Amino acid sequence: MLAAPQQACDLEPGHEDQARADVYALLARLLLAPPDEMLVRALADLPVPAFPSRPLDRAWAALAEAARRQGAAAVQDEYARLFTGIGNPLLNPFASLYLAGFINEKPLVRLRSDLARLGLARRSASHELEDHLGALCETMRILIDGVGERAPQPLEVQQAFFSTHIAPWYERFMHDMRNAEGSDFYRQVADLADVFLDIEAQAFEVADEEA
Repeated sequence: MLAAPQQACDLEPGHEDQARADVYALLARLLLAPPDEMLVRALADLPVPAFPSRPLDRAWAALAEAARRQGAAAVQDEYARLFTGIGNPLLNPFASLYLAGFINEKPLVRLRSDLARLGLARRSASHELEDHLGALCETMRILIDGVGERAPQPLEVQQAFFSTHIAPWYERFMHDMRNAEGSDFYRQVADLADVFLDIEAQAFEVADEEA
């Protein structure tokens, strides 16, 4: 069962990174494929936030309300309309498109080089390019949480990846996802992602100042 992560300042030592990794994992799941019924039900069952005045808590509450209101079938239909429409989809969450104007451009080349240095690569079964925002969120999850025998990466490695491959364009994509025709559930996903990634950016800035 999902639980909306608390703000970083409320988390016990050692729990903050797990909460961050969990949010990145959820965003990756919601962006890379339509959520199944179990995930939509879990989101609908999220508890009422303890501090509804805080932006992150409000975003969790709005996402839960949208999941309850729409249900799995409607959310899946919305995903299909937004991300997999015939011809050119309404939303194309690729860094190259937002940073260079076209898919498969220099930002993707740089990303692949950075992934290779980190010992990471696209799964052979994946149908999405590495600079899909969902794939970038999954990479952040791996850098934070580790995977298999791969240990979590230091904060400076996480920061470098985030600052290079996510920070320059996520706000523009969230604006597009929020305002896309027919966006309802995914409008709330955009709000959650925006608030969470803003917190990440601010935390990395603080870490820089304290270094």
